[in-house]
Amino acid sequence: MSVSDWQPSAPLENLRQRAELLAQLRGFFAQRDVMEVDTQILSHCAVSDPFIDSMAAQYQVVPGGPSQSVYLQTSPEYAMKRLLAAGSGAIYQLGKVFRNGESGKRHNPEFTLLEWYRPGFDLSQLMDEVEALVTAVLPHKTWRRISYRDVFLQTLGLDPFVADVASLRDYCHQHIEAAFEDDDRDTWLNLLMSHLIEPQLQGAVFVYGYPPTQAALAKLSQGSEGRVVAERFELYVDGLELANGYHELADAQEQAARLQADQQQRQRLALPERPLETRLIQALEQGLPDCSGVALGVDRLLMCQLAASSITEVLPFSFDRA
Repeated sequence: MSVSDWQPSAPLENLRQRAELLAQLRGFFAQRDVMEVDTQILSHCAVSDPFIDSMAAQYQVVPGGPSQSVYLQTSPEYAMKRLLAAGSGAIYQLGKVFRNGESGKRHNPEFTLLEWYRPGFDLSQLMDEVEALVTAVLPHKTWRRISYRDVFLQTLGLDPFVADVASLRDYCHQHIEAAFEDDDRDTWLNLLMSHLIEPQLQGAVFVYGYPPTQAALAKLSQGSEGRVVAERFELYVDGLELANGYHELADAQEQAARLQADQQQRQRLALPERPLETRLIQALEQGLPDCSGVALGVDRLLMCQLAASSITEVLPFSFDRA
């Protein structure tokens, strides 16, 4: 440690702006009669997504006694859906989440997430609301919406729904430093998206209509281009991924199958297997209202507002000083 490690990562003026932003976000939802909730940070279960790793902690009934693993939330999604199934109505949450292995100019292992759910909203209505919220913070951005297929065609000349794995892999090897082999087409699609397409998304851009294999917790539907797509969007601002939204899956059996598929993929990839959130399945069996939900990175939103090049410029204490 150096003698300056006690000091905050961000200038105090940035922290004042951060406080104003948090108040602004709460005011946005207060005006729209959306209830704030604060669900648990520690859970007995963890996210199933193989590409997100939970941090584990040890709980002991008696200090020094037997312990059991609990997990820091990577997102409040599962808990908030349990509230929705219990009849909460529209809700939002503004708080800390934690993810292993995510550190860099745009990542901090502990970060602030804004997540909200709107019963009765379809994906288009939710995009309208996300645009209204972000425009209040970033008033001078141009906005556009483009399908996942079209953004690949326009940027790379590849159709992500029909290109075979070999074509995607060859394209990656020609343009990206990716010295490995993989038979999963989503591996290559994700690389093309993150390395070649995202940096070119200037202004505020919604990308929607993802391949069904990237549905996560979103519904599937027949898209306007005649193929099955995931009812999901991501929002990018000047090449920075800012938000991820779903028309939420409410089918308990389908959700259970996806959790099991995630667990099997974890086994294939030799990743840690976490306890699955079966209480989410119980909630869906009880009945999740038709709704759309979105998670938005607050630190990144502040980075955009302040034109910061690193997330450390907007955090009181970044991971290296935590």
